[in-house]
Amino acid sequence: MFYHDAYKALAIKLDSFPQGYPETETGKELEILAYLFTPEEANLASHASLECQTLRALSQMSGCSLGDAANLVKSMASKGLVHLKRSEKGIEVMLYPFVVGFYENQVNRMDATFAQFFEDYFHGAFSNLLSITPQFHRVVPVRETIQSNIEIIPEEDVIHLLEQKNAWAVLDCICRKQQSLLGHPCEHPVHVCLGMSDVPGAFDGSDTLEALDLEGAIEVLEKAAEAGLVHTVSNHKQDISYVCSCCTCSCGLLRGIAEAGIANVVARSSYAAEVIQEACIGCGVCEDQCQFTAITVENTAGINTIKCVGCGICVRSCPEEAISLLRRPQEDILAIPDTQQDWLADRKEYRKSAQVSK
Repeated sequence: MFYHDAYKALAIKLDSFPQGYPETETGKELEILAYLFTPEEANLASHASLECQTLRALSQMSGCSLGDAANLVKSMASKGLVHLKRSEKGIEVMLYPFVVGFYENQVNRMDATFAQFFEDYFHGAFSNLLSITPQFHRVVPVRETIQSNIEIIPEEDVIHLLEQKNAWAVLDCICRKQQSLLGHPCEHPVHVCLGMSDVPGAFDGSDTLEALDLEGAIEVLEKAAEAGLVHTVSNHKQDISYVCSCCTCSCGLLRGIAEAGIANVVARSSYAAEVIQEACIGCGVCEDQCQFTAITVENTAGINTIKCVGCGICVRSCPEEAISLLRRPQEDILAIPDTQQDWLADRKEYRKSAQVSK
């Protein structure tokens, strides 16, 4: 199938971002872009970047008139493809990356066709991004699963992350929605992904998200943990804006473990599970609940601390309270980038060094 040159240029631009958007032999990455962008939108977007730039500058670089550019960015913003803000310079435009970015913004536009496009791309190239460090997401443990005598560091405390914000909302998990549309629904709840904002009332009146108060957001987390889902957030310390609740059966990241055999698709937390052997009855509930195959039960449960991501789901599920999370030795704790800009810089350097080593 012929694709407009604008889609090819946009694909190259997206792959130049640290997040990545690798090409496939069959052009599946272009199929996705053609489904979401008109050729005119793709042309304009191919001149945008992760940094905000003025609409006037963008129109000049793309050869598009200012009026046409304004209409195009308004259309793209309505589809969650670009971010717009108004400043003293006028309207500024930022192109979202593919993941985490404009793909997740399609949760309410996801249909069977787009679900299949993503599935083909996942197997064709996207899964190759899952072994790149720093990872897209990091695991944040369920708070009550950490031993009470251990001080929880703020960036590892999911309730603390919620408490630092001024607005909260819940929306459907795009991963479980995508798999369901393909005829592969899993048993986990769908309406459990959380968005957060520093701006009070940021989600009020939204057509796509259900606004919550803090208590409601914590209840959603509890529902997700009860269902055995793993809390993950952006892999940096500051300015966390969402909490995902993930599973290996549907999650576009965690499926890398189950389907691609990639062990480090998410950055583990600073904790690891430990079994109190004299209390363990070997019932196997924890082994069934662990999504990372980190637990094996013979007479009693045993933990593979290399595979363990420190999510705490096994702790919640143990009927004998024979498991707890302990802080890992300092030398085994993964460094977390402070800001998103630090994350971007680290990932850009990793991808650059990986290219050089080929």
